[in-house]
Amino acid sequence: MANRTLKGSKNIHGQDPQHLVEKIIRTRIYDSNYWKENCFDLTAELMIDKAIELKYIGGVYGANIKPTPFICLILKLLQIQPEKDIIIEFIKNEDFKYIRALGAFYLRLTAPAIECYKYLEPLYNDYRKLRRQNRMGHYEIVYMDEFIDELLIKDRVCDVILPRIQKRQVLEENGELEQRVTTLNDLNESENEQQGNKSRRRSSSSEDETRRSHIRHQRDSPLRKKYRKEKYERDRERQRPRSNERK
Repeated sequence: MANRTLKGSKNIHGQDPQHLVEKIIRTRIYDSNYWKENCFDLTAELMIDKAIELKYIGGVYGANIKPTPFICLILKLLQIQPEKDIIIEFIKNEDFKYIRALGAFYLRLTAPAIECYKYLEPLYNDYRKLRRQNRMGHYEIVYMDEFIDELLIKDRVCDVILPRIQKRQVLEENGELEQRVTTLNDLNESENEQQGNKSRRRSSSSEDETRRSHIRHQRDSPLRKKYRKEKYERDRERQRPRSNERK
């Protein structure tokens, strides 16, 4: 049973679930010490304990194509086909980021397009760092949201060819998926509202300045100046007789 798919398991995408991983990689996984020591009699109930121990993600590395524990557990999940609810709990787990990454990768391999977008897109808001082992055996940093983006748009992740899924735009046009609302959309709306308020304030200030300019213009008009000059002369004429009488 160690290398065979669990009896009674359903085909995924029209084939044995384990065949979603290429044969040469499957062979290397079966021959690896990690598989023999940790995955031989692993069940869905015990999978969580092994997933907690994960320290990095990755596919295979080195000239001899050595598998990482991450890809070994992915193959084991394909072999035992745990209940969907278990995988969803993996994805919703916020305490152990590598459990979330494991569940997201398995869901992307096995689920239809609508479920992939439904359960994986919320993880775009997870910005935690993940360690990934590349083909050279070196470690690199990738963020959870980047990893999720790769699962949804790339053809190969962690050296596994991903099943094709419909593009989100097609599903939206067919009414099968609602338009995704992101944090960026909220920020854009907030910025547009702020710009609108600034424009209104600038418009109001411009109107006030126009009114003040008009008043200043009226105040300094030639007719006004002439009126003020005549008034000033009349006031002086009134004051002269009074000063002569006092004398």
